[in-house]
Amino acid sequence: MESRATSSFSSLQAYLHALAHTPSRLARRAGSVSTSYDEMSRVRARSGSDMRKSLRWFDLVGFGLGGMVGAGVFVTTGRASRLCAGPSVVLSYAIAGLCALLSAFCYTEFAVDMPVAGGAFSYLRVTFGEFAAFITGANLVMDYVMSNAAVARGFTAYFGTAIGVSTTKWRLTVPSLPEGFNEIDVAAVAVVLLITVVICYSTRESSVVNMVLTALHILFIAFVILIGFWRGSWKNFTESGNPQNASGFFPYGASGVFNGAAMVYYSYIGYDAVSTMAEEVRDPVKDIPIGVSGSVMIVTVLYCLMAASMSKLLPYDMIDTEAPFSAAFSGKSDGWGWVSKVIGVGASFGILTSLLVAMLGQARYMCVIGRSNVVPPWFAKVHPKTSTPVNASIFLGWALMGLCSSLCLKMGVDSLDLGIFTAALALFTDLNVLLNLVSIGNLFVFYMVANAVIYRRYVTAGTSNPWPTLSFLSSFSFTSIIFTLTWKFVPTGRAKAGMLSACGVIAIAILQLFHCIVPQARKPEFWGVPLMPWIPSMSIFLSVFLLGSLDGPSYVRFGFFSALAVLFYVFYSVHASFDAEGDGSLSQKNDEIHLESKESVVQMFKV
Repeated sequence: MESRATSSFSSLQAYLHALAHTPSRLARRAGSVSTSYDEMSRVRARSGSDMRKSLRWFDLVGFGLGGMVGAGVFVTTGRASRLCAGPSVVLSYAIAGLCALLSAFCYTEFAVDMPVAGGAFSYLRVTFGEFAAFITGANLVMDYVMSNAAVARGFTAYFGTAIGVSTTKWRLTVPSLPEGFNEIDVAAVAVVLLITVVICYSTRESSVVNMVLTALHILFIAFVILIGFWRGSWKNFTESGNPQNASGFFPYGASGVFNGAAMVYYSYIGYDAVSTMAEEVRDPVKDIPIGVSGSVMIVTVLYCLMAASMSKLLPYDMIDTEAPFSAAFSGKSDGWGWVSKVIGVGASFGILTSLLVAMLGQARYMCVIGRSNVVPPWFAKVHPKTSTPVNASIFLGWALMGLCSSLCLKMGVDSLDLGIFTAALALFTDLNVLLNLVSIGNLFVFYMVANAVIYRRYVTAGTSNPWPTLSFLSSFSFTSIIFTLTWKFVPTGRAKAGMLSACGVIAIAILQLFHCIVPQARKPEFWGVPLMPWIPSMSIFLSVFLLGSLDGPSYVRFGFFSALAVLFYVFYSVHASFDAEGDGSLSQKNDEIHLESKESVVQMFKV
């Protein structure tokens, strides 16, 4: 066995020695799994101090609403309606909401059973091992950065519209930088700095701030919905503004509805951040199911009403793709132009709440990833006075300020220029690219969590054979992929209908056969996904189907970021994890039987 006398990073010679043993270390660490007991005890202890348990169910609902109902809906509704679904964007939001709710059930089972701050990263670490967890965690952090970028680039524009100040007056120009990359957004930097201070100070106070801002934002959304239904016309649900364009409720056909669902799924990003608050919840068994699932259901209703309001207000082919709601009223000569400013104020509140919740969630993800040693353990530290992951919060807040203040990507005359590190994110100057990239990353994570919850129910290390479950997950995913490819590429006709029907029958048969033959290895002690394995399987199918609705270049970009994550894991994470295993910080449980103490877990819930 390889010696662990020194750290892999103590010297250049030690690092080169570590690289020479990369294959054996990968074999040992990549598939190593943790346990719920370890995650809530030994691993959590690596943060030093504990996060204070101060949150209740209404705090979680508030975080869910604040995280999801941000400015994203003001952007995605216009794009999805104009480019994908038309008036049937209402159904797109309903489908995306169903997909989010099914995934929320999977998150809830894990969060109740294992109330730690790691979210999907921790869930996959106790099921599929360290490598799968790291790739998922890396994509999550990337998704948070991208989604924050997508909404932060609108703050100055919306707020400027609300108070009647041009966005150019909010920025400083740096002449020494290239044209188009030389504007610093002072307002966005100030907002990020203020939010960073709040989330570092206290999670409880962060919840209070979020509740106030979210309540104000919901009032503005209710106003938008009422104005749309009052001023709009029902004929806009079936007629286009230009007679040459397709009309009807489904101008782009059924496929357009699902393409729209994939695009608007970006608007549901945020509920997974609620699961990262699990470590700070007083009563996880009661509060987490209400907080996670309840917020998704409320948001789905709000989104469908907003989409219906927008569709009633204007024909789908006249909706502005960048700022659909405010553009519908701007420049009005009938006395309704002031509504555009009101919408700008509401969107500004939404940006603040979504940024606050996202920054809370990303800091906790980074904190728990640091506990596992796949990134520097400095990120894992929890401040003893504030009981918050201050190191991770400050680092990610600084990174986001860099996005808002360094190299600005020129997005258009009336939209916010957002700074991103050098030319790396110059690839993403188009908002549609950002939305698709964030959607593909999140759908991938939700797909993995749905697989993980099934695997965890049916497989216990050392006591049950994992291959029947793995075979089911592989065959069901493969059938879902074939269904999706058939839906997307096969021309409409009897052949397509037959192939889709065959895929559906095969998928249901595989699911029913697995349900009848393979017994569950464990029953949830406190809360479990109902109708197992049907609901997680539906989540898997919908995730795959929505993934299939995204364009090819989005997969190229997703593959690029995933490849960077793999390289980071190979050249740093696996060696740091190997060193931590050597000093006793981590354990290696590929094939060991590890029976958790039920009494110990129950006791932790009582603490």
